[in-house]
Amino acid sequence: MPAAGYRRHLYRDDAVVLRVQKLGESDRIITLLTRRHGRLRAVARGVRRTSSRFGARLEPFGHIDLQLAGSPEGVGSSLHSVSQVEAVALYGKQFLTDYPRYTAASAIAETAERLTPVEREPSLRLFQLTLGALKALSIGEHSSSLVLDAYLLRAMATAGWAPAIAECAVCGTAGQHAAFSVPAGGAVCPDCRPPGAAHPAPATLGLMNALTVGDWVVADASEPPVRRECSGLVAAHLQWHMERALRSLPLVDRRENP
Repeated sequence: MPAAGYRRHLYRDDAVVLRVQKLGESDRIITLLTRRHGRLRAVARGVRRTSSRFGARLEPFGHIDLQLAGSPEGVGSSLHSVSQVEAVALYGKQFLTDYPRYTAASAIAETAERLTPVEREPSLRLFQLTLGALKALSIGEHSSSLVLDAYLLRAMATAGWAPAIAECAVCGTAGQHAAFSVPAGGAVCPDCRPPGAAHPAPATLGLMNALTVGDWVVADASEPPVRRECSGLVAAHLQWHMERALRSLPLVDRRENP
């Protein structure tokens, strides 16, 4: 039952489709990351029918403009209804048959959902990062593995989890340090290095820094072993802070492309 005095109304926003779930015989629940209203869930009625006017526009990884029925303020039901959809850029169509890019996009979408645990809480920076990463995957100019790691590093920064790279995570001493400790928060100097700290190659920390600041000249020139080590540190740092593994991350195909 709707709350007393509550009346569903229509409003528009643009969004990235993060996930779709079947509901009944012909409907879907769509998980959206919107520009102005944060993460929302909405029912799309009849979109699994072949006669649906906008079912193809509500596939994962698409950028859409839509009209929703519900309350953006959180009054009444948390589940909105999709009443109109226009495609802005259906990025998923560009890599549905490309397994490395598809799995990277899946990890990006799951990360965005996990970093927005509260519905209707705006997160413009994360929306822009997610949209930019999916667009980069659709273009295919950079390795999907590099795009994913750049996204994860920047998304962690929006959550306040950015790993220390150019200074010691414990004492703040500037410089490129030789050890990296996930529990400590990133690179650590010799005085602060805890037992069990990793000792990545200097080029690995350089790649992490390049991906964080968007230096694609350095990132694209990196060697495969450096990329693999970087991916391992980024994944470990992310999942330490999330306190739960991402389901999609082990499925990511790290084959080098382009």
